[in-house]
Amino acid sequence: MTDLQFDLFPDYFQFHAFDAQSNGVDGAAWSETAVYARVALNAHGFAVSTARNMDVPVRLVVSDTPPTLDLALWDHVVEFSIEVPSGQLIVAGCTDDLADAEQISLERGCYAVRVLQANLATLSEDGLDGEDHYRVELWKGHNTLLKVLKQYSEPGGSDASAPYGSQ
Repeated sequence: MTDLQFDLFPDYFQFHAFDAQSNGVDGAAWSETAVYARVALNAHGFAVSTARNMDVPVRLVVSDTPPTLDLALWDHVVEFSIEVPSGQLIVAGCTDDLADAEQISLERGCYAVRVLQANLATLSEDGLDGEDHYRVELWKGHNTLLKVLKQYSEPGGSDASAPYGSQ
């Protein structure tokens, strides 16, 4: 099992994880479904929407089987899959220099991914500080469509809890 902790700068309110041989995830991936899911996807990577664009803690866990899930601990949870044909996953803030980005060695193939977000409503009044944190879980899997398992609703906003079932 791999268990890593990063502090990433999510410029433009996002951080990315993608196969080292791909071009990452571009802005066109932020469809209506992606905004709802708080994650933009392509076949070889994803971008996660964050509550603030200051350094945020991100934990990345790679395991052989899906980790136990307790939805009560999280504000927002999605699952999907990506292909990692190179065996190298890059994890970086949106505008980080990729030469300095974290690279995680993985077995080549398809991975199920779960992105979990917590404490999204804990931001300071100026939006610069907060207790929000993010967890990315990966395990060998098969190709699956995007599923929103728990939808975050902005404080005072409407509850958009009907899950999307496709990428």
